[in-house]
Amino acid sequence: MAQEGLFEDPPAGGAPTPGTVPLAERLRPRTLDDVVGQRHLLAPGKPLRVAFDAARLPSMILWGPPGVGKTTLARLLAGATGAHFIVLSAVLSGVKEIREAVEQAQRLARQGRATVLFVDEVHRFNKAQQDAFLPHVEAGLFSFIGATTENPSFEVNAALLSRAAVFVLEPLTEADLGELLDRARAATGGPALDEAARAQLIGFADGDGRRLLNGYESAVAANPGAALLGPPQLEAALGRLLRRGDKGGDVFYDLISALHKSVRGSDPDAALYWLARMLDAGMDPRYAARRLVRMASEDIGLADPRALALTLDAAAAYERLGSPEGELALAQATAYLAVAPKSNAVYRAWGALREQVGRDGTHPVPVHLRNAPTALMKSLGVGAGYRYAHDEHDGHAAGETYLPPHLVDRRFYEPVPRGLELRIGERLAELRRRNAEAARKPPTEASGADT
Repeated sequence: MAQEGLFEDPPAGGAPTPGTVPLAERLRPRTLDDVVGQRHLLAPGKPLRVAFDAARLPSMILWGPPGVGKTTLARLLAGATGAHFIVLSAVLSGVKEIREAVEQAQRLARQGRATVLFVDEVHRFNKAQQDAFLPHVEAGLFSFIGATTENPSFEVNAALLSRAAVFVLEPLTEADLGELLDRARAATGGPALDEAARAQLIGFADGDGRRLLNGYESAVAANPGAALLGPPQLEAALGRLLRRGDKGGDVFYDLISALHKSVRGSDPDAALYWLARMLDAGMDPRYAARRLVRMASEDIGLADPRALALTLDAAAAYERLGSPEGELALAQATAYLAVAPKSNAVYRAWGALREQVGRDGTHPVPVHLRNAPTALMKSLGVGAGYRYAHDEHDGHAAGETYLPPHLVDRRFYEPVPRGLELRIGERLAELRRRNAEAARKPPTEASGADT
């Protein structure tokens, strides 16, 4: 359901007592200078500071992990422009709520008031729901702010993405979290933490300010009257959650890196260990599944094409079963990837070709490869000279070329001598031998040599 206003009013019957409002909400910044972290966006001269100071708000996507201030920044930016602030949660809202928000913005526009529409978890909206915003963003009915924890390149429609600036929010640093913890103590009069407990709680937060404040609040509530909290008090209050968040200083991307390198190194024991660590640390298994799919293409490739199908099946199995049953399918895929023959030949070829195309400019398609659907185009020679491979010996038009002339002698894909690519390499070598042999013959002899 849409929520209105810069900061929601307390419910009827009086304001809630401080004990009923989470500490993270009580400490939500009321000015931009109160925001902890994100200096690359908020320091003087930086993009969001400039927009704030100019009271001019473009449509934007705020991309970053949980608890780094996406919602807070949206509220503050709306407040700077004096715009009405409408909140939609993509988890709870549908077409009905989108329509109501649009109608409300239209009413306000007739009254001369601007609107900021904030969509939390925008990646949860499907394509049709995201498309519903487009005409209103284009017409300037409201400034659109979407918040997402997922890469908007993959999760936000290209049409919507092209109409919004993307700002990347970073996890809070240890210094940021320490400052936030000091504010929490000052605001609540709560107990201090000894050095070990402070480091433990900051590690538990793992860059998430909301998690830090919730953890501190839970520890204080579990130890009434305490003047100082140490690791035993934290562990008693947070238990397994604390252990999950404090893994000897390991961070999110370190765990992913360890899993990927263990798979690449063909060590199933280590790969399964790091997968277990990732899931135990609270990582979304769907994210782990996406990483496995990536590994199947990047590190196994055509040495074992079954790897990609198996990882996709594992991801689908998790979607159907959920945790913990579906995690076994991810473990099965992980073990398979680790023991599969390895090849990054396609990965390297694709990277080299992307670089080549980006550097190369636009070269015309060779005439013999062009499509000639009309008699006029055929009369102009379009498609002339093309040899239909199926009509030639072994389904191969020896000596035919398919790259632009300046790249004819380049080799991008070179199979490795492992797994299925061993056979692919043998076949490719034979085809290249035939091409070279045909190239040495006169044109008329080469074009008909195998027919």
